[in-house]
Amino acid sequence: MSTVHRNDQELRRIEELHELRAMGVEPFPASFHRSHHAHQILTAFSDERPDEMSDVSVAGRIMAMRKMGKATFCHIQDVTGRIQIYLKKDDLGDVYDRLRLFDIGDIIGVEGYVFRTRMGEISVHARSLTLLTKSITPIPVGKEEVAEDGTVTRYDAIADKEQRYRRRYLDLIANPQIKDTFVKRARIISTMRRFFDERGWLEVETPILQPIYGGATARPFVTHHNALDVELYLRIADELYLKRLIVGGFEGVYEISKNFRNEGMDKTHNPEYTAMEIYVAYKDYVWMMEMTEQMVNTIVTETCASETVVYQGTELSFATPFARARMFDLFDQHTGMDLRGLGRAELLSAARSLNVDVDSAASAMKILDEIFSVLVQPHLIQPTFVMDYPVEMSPLAKAHRTEKGLVERFELFIMGKEVANAFSELNDPLDQRARLEEQAQIRADGDDEAMVVDEDFLHCIEVGLPPTAGLGVGIDRLVMLLTDNDSIRDVLFFPQMRPEKTAVTDTENGV
Repeated sequence: MSTVHRNDQELRRIEELHELRAMGVEPFPASFHRSHHAHQILTAFSDERPDEMSDVSVAGRIMAMRKMGKATFCHIQDVTGRIQIYLKKDDLGDVYDRLRLFDIGDIIGVEGYVFRTRMGEISVHARSLTLLTKSITPIPVGKEEVAEDGTVTRYDAIADKEQRYRRRYLDLIANPQIKDTFVKRARIISTMRRFFDERGWLEVETPILQPIYGGATARPFVTHHNALDVELYLRIADELYLKRLIVGGFEGVYEISKNFRNEGMDKTHNPEYTAMEIYVAYKDYVWMMEMTEQMVNTIVTETCASETVVYQGTELSFATPFARARMFDLFDQHTGMDLRGLGRAELLSAARSLNVDVDSAASAMKILDEIFSVLVQPHLIQPTFVMDYPVEMSPLAKAHRTEKGLVERFELFIMGKEVANAFSELNDPLDQRARLEEQAQIRADGDDEAMVVDEDFLHCIEVGLPPTAGLGVGIDRLVMLLTDNDSIRDVLFFPQMRPEKTAVTDTENGV
């Protein structure tokens, strides 16, 4: 059995809890009727019409408390902000005496009336006070220092940023302003969903656990299904199942989902991430480009109230149309080399001459991708569609209708990062089989991120996939851009973290 080691503050709070119960006070009642949030009161109160708020009830967490004999001021915090509470012994009687057993972090409910103090602060004068939750563990509270010249220096309540991610609930309490990021995230997703729904496209759900993973080049997470005694994979993309629905007769389907890739973690990658994929029949990548910029522009204007956004000091314009550039033209511009039609060995030699570090066994697809990532992407600051990729980089995209060796694909780049990826979908079943078999050979040669052959998907394409345009959007990266966050961890409530190192005990040291 594990032993919980309590510090002095926690032990004191537990004693307070027991003392309250001995007084007949339940520290964890089932409910409380609240009539107003803090923000409602602060914005609606009128000195000319104070009677309109002569009977209110509020609830929240105690964030500050100043006891002054027979009167106490405290600030409570709810989801909308903070409000001051004024507590007087003359009004509360014996309940006031119990305040000695209340702590910062406790959650209380107050009934009373609203007034403005002599210092000008809108406050609630309590007629009754109810303890709603006794906090056993102290919460982090930021500190302020006032210099002789009046300058105020504020210190973050949680100095260790990793702890903010590991214990997001404490971060949300101590830094309530970060809620704005997650509120905007929700609005971005709901605006995207509304944009699709208004056009008649159907939101669907496809399997997370898949017998064969596909739809992207990535390493999957593997799990085991005991009842079926089979290995299953967490999906790396929705693509192959959504295309099955287009074959089945739906003409526009989309999914906003969690995907999983068993790869490294950095500022723009988390092993669990949110993506949107949409497929629309009888359309191509040119149509999809126009739809994408309309969708992104709509999301930006509705969630940011402007077509321009400042990200890390750079002003980004989302006015349509977005810039367009062909991939090999960008290679020409930023490498000074013509990489069209080069084989793997020639591409490897080009990478070396360009000082791009690639594995000597890397496939042509990987080499091109690395050259692009290192030498081209950093220049794509404003929203830019990069078009017409080499076939080696796009196993599921339709061959270009006019240029051999290319496919009808685009990616949307903003601030040097890929935000969206789209194709005219490959619907030639023989070409699709050949592409997947080539991927399987690349995999056999050592690239464990290459695709596998999915016979059921190939059978589906043989039934007949109409001309189709497909698009995938990285929701997390889009949220980063629109909330001015440069790390994916700041837009995920609970990002994946490395295990914490446990402290070495005296016994382990041999003491």
